Amino acid sequence: MIDIVNWSFPLLRPHTGMMFGNGTTGLLVWGEGSCLKITVGRADFWDHRGGMSWTAKQSYPAIRKCLENNDAEGIKAIFATDTEQVPGQPARPSVIPVGRLEFMLPAGAILQQGTLNLQTGTGTVSYLINGVEQQITILMSMNRQEFCVMLPCDEQVDIREVPSEHYLAEHFRTISINPPVKLESGKVRGWIQTLPADPALCIGYRRNGNAVWAVTARGNAPALEKDAAALLDTAVAGGVEGIEQDNRLWWKNYWTDIPRIDIPNEKLDFIYSYGLYKFACFTNPSGITATLQGPWIEEHRMPPWSSDYHFNINVQMCYWPAYKANRLGHLLPLFELIFSWREQLRRNAKFFVGIDDGYILPHAVDDHSTCMGSFWTGTIDHACSAWVAQMMYQYYQYSGDTAFLRDKAFDFMKGTMRVYEQLLEKQDGRYVLPVSVSPEYRGAAMNAWGANASFQLAAIRRLCEDLISAAEILGETPSPAWTDILENLPAASLYGKPGEERIGLWDGTDLEESHRHHSHLGAICPFDTVNPHSGEWRDIVNRSIGHWIRQGMGLWSGWCMPWASMLHSRLNNGRMSELILEIWSKVFTNEGYGTLHDVNFPGFSLMGASQPCSANERKLIAPGQPYEIMQMDAGMGAVTAVQDMLLHSRRGIVYVFPGVPPNWPHAGFTDMPCEGGALISATLFRGCTTEVVIKAARTLKLRLGNPSPSQGVKLTCSSGAERICQDQVIDIELSAGDNCVITPVVR
Repeated sequence: MIDIVNWSFPLLRPHTGMMFGNGTTGLLVWGEGSCLKITVGRADFWDHRGGMSWTAKQSYPAIRKCLENNDAEGIKAIFATDTEQVPGQPARPSVIPVGRLEFMLPAGAILQQGTLNLQTGTGTVSYLINGVEQQITILMSMNRQEFCVMLPCDEQVDIREVPSEHYLAEHFRTISINPPVKLESGKVRGWIQTLPADPALCIGYRRNGNAVWAVTARGNAPALEKDAAALLDTAVAGGVEGIEQDNRLWWKNYWTDIPRIDIPNEKLDFIYSYGLYKFACFTNPSGITATLQGPWIEEHRMPPWSSDYHFNINVQMCYWPAYKANRLGHLLPLFELIFSWREQLRRNAKFFVGIDDGYILPHAVDDHSTCMGSFWTGTIDHACSAWVAQMMYQYYQYSGDTAFLRDKAFDFMKGTMRVYEQLLEKQDGRYVLPVSVSPEYRGAAMNAWGANASFQLAAIRRLCEDLISAAEILGETPSPAWTDILENLPAASLYGKPGEERIGLWDGTDLEESHRHHSHLGAICPFDTVNPHSGEWRDIVNRSIGHWIRQGMGLWSGWCMPWASMLHSRLNNGRMSELILEIWSKVFTNEGYGTLHDVNFPGFSLMGASQPCSANERKLIAPGQPYEIMQMDAGMGAVTAVQDMLLHSRRGIVYVFPGVPPNWPHAGFTDMPCEGGALISATLFRGCTTEVVIKAARTLKLRLGNPSPSQGVKLTCSSGAERICQDQVIDIELSAGDNCVITPVVR
């Protein structure tokens, strides 16, 4: 694994910069020449006005009637935002940009290199002046909303303030946001940005010797200057040693339980190591639940898609690394946020399908669960709720936290299923989902729907399987409906004549073009309701994958690349799993390792290749530099894709090295968790698994794919039991604290 990451200046845009964050406040460190720029963002700086309130007009019968009658105006009216065309009001909520501080180094200074220690979170920036190298140290507190910039002792450095108002004044006036108030007292400098209906934000800083201390604070505007001054007093009193000591402890605790990996591909090693550093900065359990961009909001424009919560893959992908990285605590803020929305989600279900015990989570919301509106296909995509329910059950599978399952997750799972029960209809003994969508396919056009979308079918079946298992664990009686649905709901919508079927988008609709959302293949991953290697599905899946490949990657975005890698890992196609991640790192990240929604240069995909720059972009971006949208989902998905190459489960069976290319000379990982409470370590040498060690964090029953069934393996347990196994699947039972070592039989 990699411990040090380097950047070469100049870094010309915020999202090429060095990233620091504690889940709430984020820093992007960039610049050129003698100007070091630190963009400051806050993940919780929401303007909550706008959006769509879910009311009786968003009922399933009304929506279905409009769709069946091709009534585009009716659909538009149903999903209009509350502030549609209201002067002075935004159409939907958004996180608001904060601004940056510019450190003006002495004339003649030239920024050289940035270095980040992933183990401690400490960053340094070097510059040359008169042939002498000087160094600036940057420390971001992981516990408080403060950071420190340590300057060379003998250098005079001026600080310039650039609030987002500098770029967005015209837009801010159209939505009634006033200019910031400048702070110039001896105790605090900076500015306060007020909002019409939400708490203000202050960025305040103070010089103390060669240290510049800065804080961000939210609250009532008249009191914020005093609040910021008090925070700065505390920061200065704690000193550099205080923040360094706190951070060393925080990062030590973070990295201690994360599995170490040993792989021969440096690009994938970097994806894993730097990705898990960013995951920590992005999902700090004491911070804000991670949005599309987390705390890293650029100052020169409103964040794309409001930096909101997208639940049709993006939030899920942002949090996927937590499971196999052994950082389950990082998931809890997400779940707690969703649980805090339960009354709203129940009201949504009441208006939509007329029940009191359901939950509906729209695909795009703010941190109050206000629906962004307009995009009707996302708003009725109930797989968003089902996917979150799957994540909650997976949390139980990894943690064994029965109280969480009983008190919180099971209720959410049941409520999600209750909505599907209202939507499903039985025809000739078989269930049909008459109105369904496949995420983002055909956008929000009037033909962007059909019966039995494969994505929805997979989500329903996963939910039913998990509900039945959860009921058994909790001693509850499963609903007969769950078993009936499993027995009588198709696993996917098949397209083509008998003997030539492949998985389609929905009934009668094939994958007609390259598409970024691999939703029709969701039964393979993430929902794992189809075994692609079974006799029943092997040929269908092969034809489906072949057609998917034929349609190509020409309309793919950044986040769909790691998902594609994960699909290939489940097909044991390790070379393609590896190649896709290498392509992603080349095409969908920038020169500062920023993870992009659109391509970084034209030629691979049309996604964003001809995106025009706004006027503000042109102010900031040098001629020839790309327009870019940074999102965190793809980077976190890429971490998960590397994890999945080394270890994943399919249909209840755990496989080691399932997505490792056969030409890798070696590979290994240590103490990687899987469902059921096992920590697995394994080594590979010249294509052969030489050892698997299974440690039981709790009493467990594990089904392991035999890494060497033809040769046979020897199982040696800490209890003293030994046996030889040549079965395709090895059944292992261990008590808490026991372990089992599996090695090939030597003949």
